Amino acid sequence: MKSLIAILLSASGLAGASLKAGVGRVEITPAGPIWMSGYAARTHPSDGVLTPLWAKALAIESGPGRRIVIVSTDVVGIPRVVADEVAARAAKQHGLARAQLLINASHTHTGPVVWPNLQNLTVFPPGEQEKLVEYSSKFTDALVTAIGAAIRDLAPATLEYGEGSVGFAINRRQAFPNGPVDHAVPVLKLAGADGKVRAILFGYACHNTTLTAKIYQLSGDYAGLAAAELERRHPGATALFLMLCGADQNPSPRGTVELARQHGDALASEVERVISARMTPVTGPVRTALRLTPLQLAPRTRTDLEAELKVTLPAQVRRAQMMLKALDAGKSIDRIDYPVQAVRFGRGLTLVALGGEVTVDYSLRIKREFPGEPIIAVGYSNDVMCYIPSARVLKEGGYEAVDSMIYYGQVGPFAPDVEDRIFAAVRRVVKDVGR
Repeated sequence: MKSLIAILLSASGLAGASLKAGVGRVEITPAGPIWMSGYAARTHPSDGVLTPLWAKALAIESGPGRRIVIVSTDVVGIPRVVADEVAARAAKQHGLARAQLLINASHTHTGPVVWPNLQNLTVFPPGEQEKLVEYSSKFTDALVTAIGAAIRDLAPATLEYGEGSVGFAINRRQAFPNGPVDHAVPVLKLAGADGKVRAILFGYACHNTTLTAKIYQLSGDYAGLAAAELERRHPGATALFLMLCGADQNPSPRGTVELARQHGDALASEVERVISARMTPVTGPVRTALRLTPLQLAPRTRTDLEAELKVTLPAQVRRAQMMLKALDAGKSIDRIDYPVQAVRFGRGLTLVALGGEVTVDYSLRIKREFPGEPIIAVGYSNDVMCYIPSARVLKEGGYEAVDSMIYYGQVGPFAPDVEDRIFAAVRRVVKDVGR
C-alpha cells in the first residue's frame, strides 16, 4: 500500500510539473530614423527612442507535438506576408505547425511601419519606403530568432492564471463613459522548477495611443512601459503584452509621455497584484487549432471605384487606384481570408486569437458564449489587415467600420454577416481544441 501511495504521489507531482516553457527575445528598435505607423498626420521619420522595442517569444510544451509559441511585438500591426514567412521558417527549423504559432502586435502608434501593413496611410518621401521594406525583412528575422531561442530554452515550468482589472480604457465611439468596454487584465505567470518567475504574459483591450502623432520618439507606449516595469520588479523574467480586442478603445487621459507612464504603471501594478495573490494552476495538454475563414466585403463595381478617383481625399483616391490595378490584374478585391485561432491548456484556460483590429464586442460576446473555464479573447493576431467591426459597429458606421478601410487599402466596409462568419469560425476552432 505504501508503495502504491508513493507511486500515486510521484505521478501527481509529475503531472503538476508536466509543462515545459522557454522564453526568447530580440530587440527590434530600428537603427536610425524611420517612418512611424499609426497616424497619417506625421510629416517626418522618428527622431529618437523613448523605450526599446522588442519581439518576445514564449514557448509552452506539454509533450511531443503539444506546443504553442506566443510572440508579442512592439509594432502597430503584422501583415499576412510577414506572418506567413515567419511561420514557414519556424516550421522548417523547428517543426512548428501553423496552429502552434500565435503572433500578436501590441499596436503601439509609436513604432515603425512593418511593410506593407497600413501601406495607404501616407505617401512616403523618396527613399523612405525602401527603409521600411528593409526593416520588415529584419523584423521577420528577429521573430524567427526569438522563436528559436524560446524553443531552445524549454525547461520544466509551472503555469498559473489570474485576472485583474484596470479602468483607463474608454470606448472612443460613444460619449464617455457609456460605450462598452472590457477592463479585464488576464495574467499568466510562468515559474521555473525553483519557483522563480521566468515569464509574465498579460493583456489589455485598449489602443496603445496614449502618445499622439506629435510624438516622434519610438516606444511601446503604455504596454511597453508596463512590461519594462514588470521586468524591473522581476530581474531575469520576460514580460510579454498581448493586445486584446481594443480596436474601439482609447486610453484616457492621453497625449503625453507622463500619461503613458501613468497608464503603464497602473497596468504593471495590477499585474503584480494578481501574480502576488493566489492564482489558478494551469496544466496540459496544450491543444491548438487555426482556421482561415472567408469574410466578404460589400460589393463595389468598377464604376464605383472610378467615381472615387474624383474625390478630394488623397488616400481615398490612392485606394481606388490600388483596387482598379488589382482588378486589371485579375485579382479578387472583395474577400479576406481571416485567421481564427484557439489554444487550450488542459481544461483550465482557453485563448481565442483573432486577426485584425477587433472591436470590443467580440471579446464580450466570446466570454458570454463560453462561460465557465476562463477564456481570453485576443485581437491583432497573425494578420492585421483592417478593423474588424461587430454587427453593431458596422451598422453605426464611422471610422472603425468604414473610413479606416481606406488607409488599410481595403475596397470598402464588410458585408453585414461579418460577425456571424467570425463566430462560426470561433465555434469551430474552440471545438477543435476540445472545449
